[in-house]
Amino acid sequence: MRISTSWMQQAAVSTMLNGQGDMADTQNQLNTGKRINQPSDDPVGAARALELSHMTADSAQYQRNIASANARLGIEDQSLSSSTDVLNRVRTLVLQGSNGSQTDQTRGDIATELTQLRQQLLGLANAKDGQGDYLYAGNQTGTEPFAWQNNAVSYLGDNGQRMVAAGPGMQVATGDPGSAVFMRVPTGNGTFAVQAAGGNTGTAVAGSSNVTDRTAWDGGSYTIAFTAANTYAVHDASGATISGGSYDPSAGGNISFRGVQVAMSGTPAVGDNFAVAPSGQQDIFTTMTNIIGALRTPGGGSAMQNSLNTQFSNLDQSIDTLSQTRAGIGARMNALDQQSALNGDLSLQYKTALSDVQDLDYYDAISRLSLQSTTLQAAQMTFSKVQQSSLFSYLR
Repeated sequence: MRISTSWMQQAAVSTMLNGQGDMADTQNQLNTGKRINQPSDDPVGAARALELSHMTADSAQYQRNIASANARLGIEDQSLSSSTDVLNRVRTLVLQGSNGSQTDQTRGDIATELTQLRQQLLGLANAKDGQGDYLYAGNQTGTEPFAWQNNAVSYLGDNGQRMVAAGPGMQVATGDPGSAVFMRVPTGNGTFAVQAAGGNTGTAVAGSSNVTDRTAWDGGSYTIAFTAANTYAVHDASGATISGGSYDPSAGGNISFRGVQVAMSGTPAVGDNFAVAPSGQQDIFTTMTNIIGALRTPGGGSAMQNSLNTQFSNLDQSIDTLSQTRAGIGARMNALDQQSALNGDLSLQYKTALSDVQDLDYYDAISRLSLQSTTLQAAQMTFSKVQQSSLFSYLR
């Protein structure tokens, strides 16, 4: 086989250049601490490292989302706690106003305080989070959700809930719409409500009501009509009599039918009646407005007491609604805390796997660099010897 001098020189130079390239790659790995600095270093490993990097970044974003959601939910919970304090104060004032020793003046003073409490509650309902967004506006976070218009409070937000991704496939609501918290509150005892007729002339007052047998309650509308001061009849929506009995005006008592009972006191007049119907919905602010109006009724009396009792039940439902909302917030925050711990574990696993794929083994790299350096030096020395050899040198 014939080998020319130029070919030998080219082969030697190529070997030295390859050696220098290998040393440069190893030195770059030592500088960066990464085994893979470009896809060509390890195509399969580079693809896996990219995937793990994305998963690590996603986990970090989930953690940021959880922190933001917890902060917003915490502010909402504090807002609802303050709102509950306001309503408990309202409840105390209603009980005071129901006392027979109160006068028109003292009831008016109570109504004045209730007016201030209503304004305070309106401010709490328009609370903002740490980003300046309204808590209870649904998805309309830049719009003040509650406004006092025409002697009533209107809701200007929507029914949406802002969601945040807390983990793969896990969405958590970071708030509650004001329509569900403050506006759509069940009336009565949550199952049915009792309402005295406006034309009642006696002193009968409807008190507490409850369901005694849910299997017997059919959710219909009924009327308790007093046929005399000591007798009553219960009519259904069609006017048919379904029940009746006697009533002791001096002692009062419970009127029971279809699995429900209503406590009555006072002396009814013939023709006085009380409507019993399935619970509807009424906003918290209307309940407070109705209480204020009842307390400002001149002379008080059974009409005022019936109105206060009706609104008192609605008030209790409002407090229950806020409590249930807070319970939901607590459940979401617990779920976020659990997911945060899981995300932390997953992030550690992703980082460990990513390190295994792309991080450099320094001991191996240093040994490899030493070997490459020795190999390159040997190639250079060999080249220096070979390039001096030629036919003319031999002849000389």
